[in-house]
Amino acid sequence: MVMKGLTLRGLEVFEALARTGSVAQAAEITGLSQPSVSQQLRNLENALGTELVDHARRPMRLTQAGHSFLARTESVLAELQIAQSELTVMDLGHLTTLSIGLIDDFDNDLTPRLATLLADSLTRSNFKLITLPSLDLFAELEAQRLHLMVSAHSGEVLEGVVEYPLVRDPFILVTPKGVDNATQDLPFLRYAREQLISRQIESHLARQQQKYEERFEIGSHLALMAMVARGLGWAITTPLGYMRAARFHDALAVHPVPFGEFSRTISLFTRTDWSDQVPQEVAGMMRRLMRNQIVDPALVQLPWLTDKLKVMG
Repeated sequence: MVMKGLTLRGLEVFEALARTGSVAQAAEITGLSQPSVSQQLRNLENALGTELVDHARRPMRLTQAGHSFLARTESVLAELQIAQSELTVMDLGHLTTLSIGLIDDFDNDLTPRLATLLADSLTRSNFKLITLPSLDLFAELEAQRLHLMVSAHSGEVLEGVVEYPLVRDPFILVTPKGVDNATQDLPFLRYAREQLISRQIESHLARQQQKYEERFEIGSHLALMAMVARGLGWAITTPLGYMRAARFHDALAVHPVPFGEFSRTISLFTRTDWSDQVPQEVAGMMRRLMRNQIVDPALVQLPWLTDKLKVMG
C-alpha cells in the first residue's frame, strides 16, 4: 500500500524542483501556483519523514535523501509516461502497409519502443522499419520506398513533402572530463563529411570563421564519443547524440558551443500524397516517446539546456 501523502502530483513537483532548483520554474513546469508547489513538497517530505531539499539554499539543493529518492521518482514517472504513450497509440489496423525510416540516433531507446508500439497497432498490415543516415532517408522517401521518415531537417526546401517538427536539438561541445581548454590543446574530431550532421556543423564553423586542422573524420557516432572519452580530442554533437553514448558519460564533459549557438530540428516527414491523419498520429506518439525517453532524461543531466532542447508541436 502506498503511504498516505505520497501522490503523483507530489512526485512531479519534486522532480521539477530537483531539475530546476526553483519554486517559480517548478510552478511553470507543473502548472501550479508557487504556494501549491511548496505545499506539495512539504506534503511529500512529511509523508516520507525526511527533508528532500535544503530549504535554506537558493537555488534549492537536494539532500542526500533527496538524491536517493530522485532516482526512484524519475523511474516511476518514466514508466507512467511510457504506459500513457502505449495506451494512446492509434489504431492503424486499416493500413495495408506501412514503411518508416529513422536516423540511428534513436537506436538505443526510442526505435525499439516505437517498433513494438507500431507493430501492436498494425494488426493486419505489412510493416517495415529501417534505420539509415539522414541523407539516405530523404532519398528513400523521394523514391517512394518509405511512407514516413524521422530525420534532421536538411535545411533545403523540400518539394512535395510535409514536415511535422518533433524536437529542437541544439549543438553542444563535448570534451574529455577534466581537460581545460580542450579546443586549444586537443584536435577537433569531426563526423564523416558525407553525414548531414557534419555538413551542418561545418557550415556553422565556416559562418563563425572557425578553422581547425582536418585530421580526424569519424563515421561512427559511438566511436567518436569513445575517442573523446579517451582524451584524443573534442567534438561537436547534440544532446540526442550525447544520450546515446551513456557508457562514456563518466569520462565526458558537456559545454555550450563557445562560438555561437545553433541547433537542428528533428522532424517526421511524409509525401504530400500520404499526408492523412496517420502521420499526425505517429508524430504525436514520437513526441511523447522523445520527451519520456530522451529529452527529459537529458535535461536532468544538463539542466542548462532547459530552454534549448525541447519537444516541438
